[in-house]
Amino acid sequence: MTEPLLRRLHARGETLTVGAVPWVAPVYRAMPQVAEVIELPFAHGGLQWSARRSIARQMRGRFDVAYVCPNSFKSALLPWWAGIAIRVGYHGESRYGLLTQRLPNPGVQERPPMVAFYSALSGDADGVADRPQLHLSGVTRDAALAALHLAHQGYYVFAPGAEFGPAKRWPASHFAVLAEQLSLPVVLLGSNKDAVLCEEISHKVNAVRPGHCLDWSGRTTLDEALAAIAGAKAMVSNDSGLMHVAAAFGVPQVAVFGSSSPLHTPPLNPLAHVVWLKNDPQYQPPLDCAPCFQRECPLGHTRCLVDIQPDDVLRFL
Repeated sequence: MTEPLLRRLHARGETLTVGAVPWVAPVYRAMPQVAEVIELPFAHGGLQWSARRSIARQMRGRFDVAYVCPNSFKSALLPWWAGIAIRVGYHGESRYGLLTQRLPNPGVQERPPMVAFYSALSGDADGVADRPQLHLSGVTRDAALAALHLAHQGYYVFAPGAEFGPAKRWPASHFAVLAEQLSLPVVLLGSNKDAVLCEEISHKVNAVRPGHCLDWSGRTTLDEALAAIAGAKAMVSNDSGLMHVAAAFGVPQVAVFGSSSPLHTPPLNPLAHVVWLKNDPQYQPPLDCAPCFQRECPLGHTRCLVDIQPDDVLRFL
């Protein structure tokens, strides 16, 4: 979702280096406007003072401007320690002194779509949510698919996980029923954290159609996952990072929304279909509780996801 920001900066002549954690870095390598990607060896959580100071020392004197996309205090530490003169970001987490140019940070309910939110850091954004774009050459894609024993557009991809929590995950049983009805094989993508979920889906599907479902959760690099998504006939996912990858590649996709909102983080793709019961006038009783933006359903029923049936998704594939 930061790609349109980087495209704007590149178009006005800025040479771009992106600092990213290793599991995100391959996404930035698929953006031709990025000249360099520095992998930041930071674990999730914790300030990791010594590691940040060490990398900051290596960056001193190299950069004129830093655009700090995350709202966290720790994300603003590195460019401050590196002595980068201009440091642009949003207000948040007591980092007033760490940033030299601060944009007002609206609340979640008032925040524009995240693409526009990030693009505003350029200072010349017009509020338009440009479509993110990733690029993978056909040669690179097909070489990766050959290594994975896949044929271009000869399979579907499902991404049943959602890092945020279960209130964003369509039920495994629904994914399984949908997979059983598709004529082409289904590849499951996700991290190690999605292994149990994906195993449940593949077990159900392969019991009915042996070998029809390939569980690759935690078994691919992100580069391989990017190639698998780019070469798929279509993709089905929750509101997740891989949903935005499919959108950026322009792959036909169906995105299932529950506790979150497609008004906030939509898949910006003309080939995307969003399934969200909140805006379905025929669904009764109305989902007054959505979007709640909670990790787990506060009411304990997750009706916003459970009541989306496999056929509701199948009609878009």
